[in-house]
Amino acid sequence: MRITTSITGILVALITTMSLPMTQSCSDKRNLKDCIVLETESFKLTVGKDAIVRSLVVKKTNKEMVLGGAEVPLFSTTQERPFNNEIKLQHPNTRTTFDANSLSWDGEKLTVGFDTAPYDAVVKVDKGAGYLRFTLEDFICKIPGYEALVMDAPPVAEFRILQLPVKERENFGEWLNCMWDDASAVCVAGCDPWSQIWHEDRPGGKILTADLFPGKKLRGGSAAIIAANGKEPFLDAMDGFEVDLGLPRGVQSRRSPMLNRSIYWTSEAVPSNIDHIIAVAQKAGLKMMLFYYPCFVKSKGYKLLGDYDLRDEYPGGYDDIKKMIDKVKAAGITPGFHTLQTHIGMESRYVTPSIDPRLNLKRLFTLKEPIPSSGEVTEILVEENPIDSPLRDRVRVINFGGEGFSYESYTTEPPFKFTGVKRGSFNTKAVPHPKGEIGGILDISEYGATTIYLSQDNDLQDEIAEKIASIYDCGFEFLYLDGSEGVNPPCGINVSLSQYRVASKLAKMPVFTEGAAKSHFGWHLQAGANAFDVFPPEVFKEKILEFPYTEAPKMAMNMTRVDFGWWNIRPETTPEMWDFADSKAAEWHCPVTIQFSLKALESNPHADELLAVLKKWEEYREKEN
Repeated sequence: MRITTSITGILVALITTMSLPMTQSCSDKRNLKDCIVLETESFKLTVGKDAIVRSLVVKKTNKEMVLGGAEVPLFSTTQERPFNNEIKLQHPNTRTTFDANSLSWDGEKLTVGFDTAPYDAVVKVDKGAGYLRFTLEDFICKIPGYEALVMDAPPVAEFRILQLPVKERENFGEWLNCMWDDASAVCVAGCDPWSQIWHEDRPGGKILTADLFPGKKLRGGSAAIIAANGKEPFLDAMDGFEVDLGLPRGVQSRRSPMLNRSIYWTSEAVPSNIDHIIAVAQKAGLKMMLFYYPCFVKSKGYKLLGDYDLRDEYPGGYDDIKKMIDKVKAAGITPGFHTLQTHIGMESRYVTPSIDPRLNLKRLFTLKEPIPSSGEVTEILVEENPIDSPLRDRVRVINFGGEGFSYESYTTEPPFKFTGVKRGSFNTKAVPHPKGEIGGILDISEYGATTIYLSQDNDLQDEIAEKIASIYDCGFEFLYLDGSEGVNPPCGINVSLSQYRVASKLAKMPVFTEGAAKSHFGWHLQAGANAFDVFPPEVFKEKILEFPYTEAPKMAMNMTRVDFGWWNIRPETTPEMWDFADSKAAEWHCPVTIQFSLKALESNPHADELLAVLKKWEEYREKEN
């Protein structure tokens, strides 16, 4: 069954069971008596009718989670400038945030009023056993004549659907956005990839926040408060939240015994050598194997990424891949697939002979003068100032109408133009470009400048995801989503969105994923967090302590493990290095990922001892589990 990203309206019926008294004594310096109490099986949230958060108590331990004296409203709204003529004339015209200052409750929805902003917001509240979900339904304009403005009303640049002041506790997981200890835990979480989840530091605690944006998901956008009495009850509550909303099962992944098994990574496996590779993995006691995409598709480094054309070694197509993966499984090894979902190679069909318009553009420019269909081009005149455009070699490329133009420099005074121009970058076809045509600077990857990032604002990621799914569905069970940082802003949304768009195309959700970058919603997918790049032998131990060993306690605060890989084999690699590093990984109940070719293994004088070290620590992990 394929995963769908649509989760709107799943909990509509649950609200009828909510017990939410209208009035309760609420003492503060303003002597307000009336509060709204939103209550679940595990916690009780109290908010003043002035919209200020008063209390969040975890029931089983009676622990108060709210940061006292913070005086933070539950909601706020932001405009690029104050709207409505009279209000606009009273205030400076700049990006302005208006705090909520009134709240009313009808048993199902909150009506939120704001300081100065001439509208109310309607927020629906749904409840589960351990969470409250808040969904922005609509706005109500309050000033007569506001609706007559020839514009969509109201003009909201950002809506803070939740902000919760919480006390400092032993642990704070910034990725999960959760403050917790053994007695209590509270989290502000996104309900889908479209909310920006973060936090703000305050003396004695933090403000946990969730923001919605137009053009992403404003109306219909939602976030939740999840709270319980300690780590395991919190994970139980989060699991219920994931089940109710149809999300990837991040809690289930973290409780899988597969999560802490070390991994043998290979980029050279094909049907002719898979038996040898399986034998090496078994000798090392490794029961997880991660296959890099060049094992299956034509590559040339990263240059063909996006095409995903199968190698000649698979004349039977995907059936041949399935046969090879079945052999791996029969040996007691769990297979995973490693790909780069956001990268498009510069020699792929998406770039040459015409650049796909769905590739990301970092800056947009409008042609001031036309460009002919043929002939040399040495400069391009544009309407906009190119100031601060890229100047690093190999990333100075503009796309107009599918044709690439490299440039050497540009002017920052009128007339604005790019200079030192050469047409036909990436062997793109020369075509005419009329005055007024809009193009832009290609978002070329900083990693070697051999790929271009696609945009998350169109369907190209879904198209690539379907190609990845065709390989993954041959029997793989976990997934490494490399290059996940290669997205257009806002990264707090688009990093996990790019991952989720791939996972949503798979016939079966992975047991877990790892990835090269993470943002909040990806917690439900990336139970493994990220692996680090290869450290050379001369600094290997030092870098293990500096990076994965330092990252491990941070990930533990996010109820997650880190992968202490990637490690490779060089002639200078010794068993003592791996023994040291694997002991540090096991200390934090974490695995490692080993990257090596058969040739590299055979050329190392300590090959057998290296494999023996891995086997020793895998046996230790198995006993610990």
